[in-house]
Amino acid sequence: MTRLLVAVALGVVQGLTEFLPVSSSAHLILARAFFGWDDQGLGLAFDVATHVGTLLAIVVYFRTDIIALTAALPRIISGSDASARRLRLIVVGTLPVIVVGGLLADHIEAYTRTPQVAAVALAIGAVLFLLVERFGTAWRADDRGMGVGQALLFGVAQSCALIPGVSRSGATIVAGMSMGFTRAASARFGFLLGIPAIVAAAAKEGLEFRHVGFAPGDATLFLVGAVTAFVVGYLAVRFFMRFLGSHRLDVFAWYRLALAAAVGVWLAT
Repeated sequence: MTRLLVAVALGVVQGLTEFLPVSSSAHLILARAFFGWDDQGLGLAFDVATHVGTLLAIVVYFRTDIIALTAALPRIISGSDASARRLRLIVVGTLPVIVVGGLLADHIEAYTRTPQVAAVALAIGAVLFLLVERFGTAWRADDRGMGVGQALLFGVAQSCALIPGVSRSGATIVAGMSMGFTRAASARFGFLLGIPAIVAAAAKEGLEFRHVGFAPGDATLFLVGAVTAFVVGYLAVRFFMRFLGSHRLDVFAWYRLALAAAVGVWLAT
């Protein structure tokens, strides 16, 4: 497969799996391992480009919320309106991933980016999906009434997604449903909470490559990957938010279990 097709394929994988609760990092690791795409020169630097694409997708989809949150910045300390309160909760919820990412990101990166870890995390996440659908009780339709402690729990859940296979959206939805929020409300707050984390991750990875030279044609490949991730990511988050209004997470749980089993068989053989 040519490098251009690999760039498109990885952009599609990133765009689909960044927002669906199946873990984009796990799928990128597994796609490279299954198909031998590591030799195409599209490694972590390319992942930064695709993350920028999915970041733009979520910004466009939640543009109304983001504009309201930006306008609430001057009132973040004392404002009592819904936007100012939500902004404070997002700041609180971002603290865990800043702490965990700042202290442990390099260790997590070094020891967990393997197909084995991804498969185990995919399976554990699937079991949690099934459990929360069976035992979770939703009575809050949005984040009104959310407290600081609940925002922190959302943040802790998001921090777990630094491990490939966990999934940021999956972890925050499980956390939210465990606290009584609906699937859609949990996903909405989780996606808004994820914007600062995605920005920070992309900036950190980008800084690591600021002095690295790129081969001829890399800029085109990175642009193709980013645009593909943006288009596919926007369609994915739009579909997923509508899906959550009337569907359970079971289909994603069974997919994760099937993929984990396939990885186990592949590793064994």
